[in-house]
Amino acid sequence: MPETWSAVGSALVTFIFFWDMFRRYCPPGLHRYLEKCTARLSRFLNPNIQVSIHEYTGNHLRPHEAYSIVNAYLSLNSIDAKRLKAEMAKENENKLMLSMDEYEETADVFNGVQVTWTAGKVSTPPRTGGFSYYLEPDRRFYKLKFHKCYKKMMTEEYLEHVIRKGREIQARNRQRKLYTNGHSMSYWSHIVFEHPAKFATLAMEPEKKEEIVDDLLTFTKSKDYYARIGKAWKRGYLLYGPPGTGKSTMIAAMANLLDYDVYDLELTSVKDNTELRKLLTETTTKSIIVIEDIDCSLDLTGQRTKKEEKPAEEKPENVEKKSSRKEKEESGSKVTLSGLLNFIDGLWSACAGERLIVFTTNYVDKLDPALTRRGRMDKHIELSYCKYEGFKVLAKNYLELDGHPLFQSIEELIQEVEITPADVAENLMPKSAKEGPEQCLQNLICILKETKNRKCREDKDAETNDDAETIKDAAAVLDTHAM
Repeated sequence: MPETWSAVGSALVTFIFFWDMFRRYCPPGLHRYLEKCTARLSRFLNPNIQVSIHEYTGNHLRPHEAYSIVNAYLSLNSIDAKRLKAEMAKENENKLMLSMDEYEETADVFNGVQVTWTAGKVSTPPRTGGFSYYLEPDRRFYKLKFHKCYKKMMTEEYLEHVIRKGREIQARNRQRKLYTNGHSMSYWSHIVFEHPAKFATLAMEPEKKEEIVDDLLTFTKSKDYYARIGKAWKRGYLLYGPPGTGKSTMIAAMANLLDYDVYDLELTSVKDNTELRKLLTETTTKSIIVIEDIDCSLDLTGQRTKKEEKPAEEKPENVEKKSSRKEKEESGSKVTLSGLLNFIDGLWSACAGERLIVFTTNYVDKLDPALTRRGRMDKHIELSYCKYEGFKVLAKNYLELDGHPLFQSIEELIQEVEITPADVAENLMPKSAKEGPEQCLQNLICILKETKNRKCREDKDAETNDDAETIKDAAAVLDTHAM
């Protein structure tokens, strides 16, 4: 036995000696040729194909989307892995995601074919530049291995299956976000979007709700249709009506229904059209871009009116007012109507698909027709005063009532007055633990009666004023004839 080990050791030393001599004195051309031959022989003898998916792409450490998708897929499909690591999900800070630890291996089966996934990492040496010391992060990767006779199935079907399932898992794990560009920022910042609004709780007619829901769901399934007709995959909604009619709540219900992120665009914080376009390109798919109260965000309608000729002489105080107004405009936003139209419907609007653009306004007549025409704002939704159907939804939400003897009185009164859903909801909400459903309904009836009486008084005063104006005009005519 000792003689055997001695012979093995002697052979190893001899091999290492000759290998070192070969590396030192072998011509470079011959060395490269032998490496190529060795690689070809290895590929011929090895029946497996390997596909590497790295965490970063290029030299600038840009995150590779495919890596995160594979990571999500393997979080639920690495069943036989013995060593797992738990990380906070990037899209959901309240959820842990399990993934394979470094150098761990797991198997997966697709259409009866077994494949192997291996997790690994490459440690990069630190870089020094002058007196600086750069420590680059480890570059992780996943390696897929399968038999070469299944190459077509793996590259065309299995990898598509992994991407599809991985994205579904990411969608289930992610949290919706509410983005804003406020406080004069040229970039988006976000918080978690947690608004509880649903279409079931909106105070509006059931038929109208069903129409809006069908329109939204049809849009999400129309990717191929939009591509066929040659239009960008986006849709515009104009929500208009008096204050307190639920326009913002409608947007939250849309986001919850479709599982979309919300980008709340503050136009007054955007410096110019270039910055507006930059913000647009930074939005993602499956999102709602919102501009609330667009009629008072910027003075966009006056830009299309023709400039009047300047009078020959102006008073000094008028000149001073105009100069101060000009300075104010120069210091504020320079977004133009043309820039906003290109934002909605121009070439840059197609930079990402599956997006909704929603405008809200209290006064739709103030908006420029070019801004609200079909093709830009495809669907106009009027959110008006509360009617009986909307009241029943609010009574169910706030008081858990499907019916009550006082409902008939409320139905008669609510048809005669103009009251917003916000006012109805405020009066239905119990102010103390002692107030029951009946007391809340009585409070609403009192408000409805007060509103009705006030309207009657205003109508009577208007009639009196009209009669006085008529008498005054008649007296003026008689005086003219008398002269």
